[in-house]
Amino acid sequence: MSYNKSLNFDVMANPLMVVAIDFGTTYSGYAFSTRSDFFREPLKIHANQAWNSGKKQLLSLKTPTCLLLGKNKETVAFGYEAEDAYAELVLDNKHKNYYYFDKFKMRLYENKLNFLLLSNKYKDLYHRSWTIYICTGVIYQLPSPDVNCEMEIADIVGKKMLATEVFGKSIKALSDHFVDLLKTEGVSIEWSEIQWVLTVPAIWSDKAKQFMRTSAEVADIQGGNLLIALEPEAASIYCQYLPNEKLTGKDNSVNLGDDGVIYMIVDLGGGTADLTVHEKHKDGSIKELCRANGEDCGGTSVDAAFIRLFDKISGFAMINKLKKDDPSSYLDLTREFETVKRKIDSSSTGKVNFCIPLSTINSVCKKQKRCELEELIQKSSFKNKILIRGDKIRIDADLIKSLFAKPIEKITALVKEMNTQLKATDIPLIVMVGGFSECKLIQSALKQAFPQKRVIVPEDAGISVLKGAVLYGHHPEFIASRVIRYSYGTDSYVDFDPFVHDASRKEIMQGKEKCEVFDFIIHQHTKAVIGSEIQRSYFTMYPFQTAMPITLYVSTKDNPKYVDEEGCSKFGEVVVDIPHPSEENRTVIVNYNFGKTELTVSAREN
Repeated sequence: MSYNKSLNFDVMANPLMVVAIDFGTTYSGYAFSTRSDFFREPLKIHANQAWNSGKKQLLSLKTPTCLLLGKNKETVAFGYEAEDAYAELVLDNKHKNYYYFDKFKMRLYENKLNFLLLSNKYKDLYHRSWTIYICTGVIYQLPSPDVNCEMEIADIVGKKMLATEVFGKSIKALSDHFVDLLKTEGVSIEWSEIQWVLTVPAIWSDKAKQFMRTSAEVADIQGGNLLIALEPEAASIYCQYLPNEKLTGKDNSVNLGDDGVIYMIVDLGGGTADLTVHEKHKDGSIKELCRANGEDCGGTSVDAAFIRLFDKISGFAMINKLKKDDPSSYLDLTREFETVKRKIDSSSTGKVNFCIPLSTINSVCKKQKRCELEELIQKSSFKNKILIRGDKIRIDADLIKSLFAKPIEKITALVKEMNTQLKATDIPLIVMVGGFSECKLIQSALKQAFPQKRVIVPEDAGISVLKGAVLYGHHPEFIASRVIRYSYGTDSYVDFDPFVHDASRKEIMQGKEKCEVFDFIIHQHTKAVIGSEIQRSYFTMYPFQTAMPITLYVSTKDNPKYVDEEGCSKFGEVVVDIPHPSEENRTVIVNYNFGKTELTVSAREN
C-alpha cells in the first residue's frame, strides 16, 4: 500500500456563482453568492426572502419540505404553497388523484440508510450516477445485490412513488425557484457556470449521500456541477466568518477564530442531531478531530411527543385523523405549536396559551368518541394541566417542557459521548446551529448540563448550514482533514489458517485451501487529509481477462475479519476495463480518496 498526494478536488474551476440547497427534514431553502462577492465580502450571501407561510402571512427564509404532485406525477407545488394547495383540495374533496409528501427526508434515516435506488426508469443514469466520480472509460460502479433498487416512499394516504423521483422533484422545485428569482432580477447566467452544493447530515453513509446525488441528477444537476456538503461542517465554516458580536454567548476568554481553538458543533435540525469536533488551523482551515455522531432527536421528535399527548387524551390517533380529514386545520395547529416550541424557556411558568382549530377537532372527536375535546381532557390524567378557553388551549408550562425531555436527554448524551471520545482534549466551546438550536429550552439544558463550557449560538443559527454551504462551495479546501466513520475494504482470498480462520470459512480453490476475508483499504477512525490517496494494486486472475471487478465493502467495526459478518455490507462494485487483454498478467492501480465528503475512486492500468 502506498499513499500519494493529489490536489484534484473534482470541483468546478472558478464557478461564477455558488448555489446551496439545504434540503431539511422539516424546512428547506437555498442561498447563493457570486465569486466576486465571495472574494470581496464573503458574508454577502443571498437567501430567498419570499417564502410566504400561507394564511399567517409570515415571510420565512425557508419553506416546509413538502411536495404536491398531480395525477401524472407532475409537480404542482412545493413548500408552503403545497401545504395550502393540498388543504384546499381536501376541503373540496378533489385530492384523491394527487400525491402529497411531507417530512420525507427522515425516511432515509428510518430505513437505516439502506438505501440506494435506481429503477429501470433511470437506466440512462445507471453508469453515470452510481460511481461518485467516474474516470471515464475506466471505472464503472454497479449497484450491489444487497441494495434495494426499487426503494419507494408513501405519500400522506399511502400511495407510493420511487424515492429518487420524490427527492429529485423537490430539489428541482427549489432550483426552479432560484432560476425564476434570477429572471425576476434580470440576472443572466449559464447553467454550466453554477456550482451547486447539496447539504446532508455528517452521520449519513456514502450510500445515502449517493442517493442525494442521484436525486440531484433527476433534477438536472449533473455530477460535475455538484458538491455534497456535510451540515455541521458548513455551519462551522459560516461561524468562522462571523464577527464576535454575532455569536451569542461569546466572551473574551476564547475566540472561535483563534489559532488552535477546539470547539464542538452541535447541529440540531428538524430530524437529527449531528455532532462533530473541529480545530482551527493557523492557515485558516479546519481539522475534524473525531468522527461525527448523531441521532434522530431533532425538532420533529418534540412534534411526535405533542401528537402522542393528544393521542393519550383522546384514546385514538387524533392528530393524524385531523391531518387526513382537514389538512388546513392540521397546518394551523402545527404552525401554532412551532411558535410555542421556539418561545418556551426553562423559566416559563404557569400556562402556555395558543390557538387551536377547536371546532374541527371537536368534530373529529365526536365522530370517534361521541364527545368533544374538553370532555376528553376532563376524563384524562391531564384534566388539571390542560384547559380550553374559547378557541385557545392552555397547557401547563411544565407539561410542554416534558415534551422536550427525551430529545434533551439524547442530545446531552451525544455531547457527553463526544467528550468521552476526546477525553484527553479540552473542548471549551459548544457551538449550537440549526433551526432546533434556536429553542431556548434546548440552549438552557446544554448550559446547565455543561456549566464548564461556553455555549455559543450564532446569529441566524437556523440558516447557518445553508450559508456555510455557499462558503464551502467557493472554497472546499476549508476542511483540511476528516475522520473516517467506517472501515472500508475489498474481499480477498488468502491461504486458510485453522488458527486464525473459522473452519466453516474454508474453501478449496484450484486444489488449495482458501478463505475469503475483509482486505482493508482504510480503518475506521483514521484521519484522512484532503487530497491524500490510498493506492492499491490488483492483478488479473486468468489470461485475456477483459475486465477486473473489485467489490467494495464497508463495516461499522474497527477490525472486521470477514466481508459477510455482522456490521459489514457491500457498498458497490468497481469494474475496471482492460482495453487490450493479453496472456500475461496485467496490473491495475486503483486510487481511493477518503479526504472529501464522498469516497472517490480512479484507476489506471500499470
